[in-house]
Amino acid sequence: KMFAYENYEVEPDIITLAKGLGGGLPIGAFVAKNEIADAFEPGDHGSTFGGNPLVCSAANAAIDIIQEEDLLKNSAEMGSYFEKLLFELSGDIELIKEVRGIGLMIGVELTKDLAKIISEKMLEEKIIIGTVDTKIIRFLPPLIVSKDEIDFVIKKLHQVFKEIKDDE
Repeated sequence: KMFAYENYEVEPDIITLAKGLGGGLPIGAFVAKNEIADAFEPGDHGSTFGGNPLVCSAANAAIDIIQEEDLLKNSAEMGSYFEKLLFELSGDIELIKEVRGIGLMIGVELTKDLAKIISEKMLEEKIIIGTVDTKIIRFLPPLIVSKDEIDFVIKKLHQVFKEIKDDE
């Protein structure tokens, strides 16, 4: 989906957008239903990254590419594929408590406080993953990620888990 709320039975009055909107350039956007937007007068709302013509052009191009290259479909398909492989990995790895996500935003909850160690070991393998607190590793691959790239990450992750287990 283009927006996270579209996965749930809600329709927000206001949404905010940033980061990916500019294809790497700094931009932020505030989108509201007419009845909400009508309450604003010029000067009521300001933005550090709003109104720059160059960045707005980049945002339009980023949206065009997302649509033309069907990256939302790729995100859904690759996200499902990635989660499937992580679920399979969790059957082999006792350190995985839960796999959860939506699209290509995926979290793996661990049974022990090993998130930072796993993140560091994956970085040694040239793979950047995030952490949330001490027990969650987070994957946020680009919308253009391929099955081969996901397979590579899973292979390296499996090696890292085995290495950690062997060190215990």
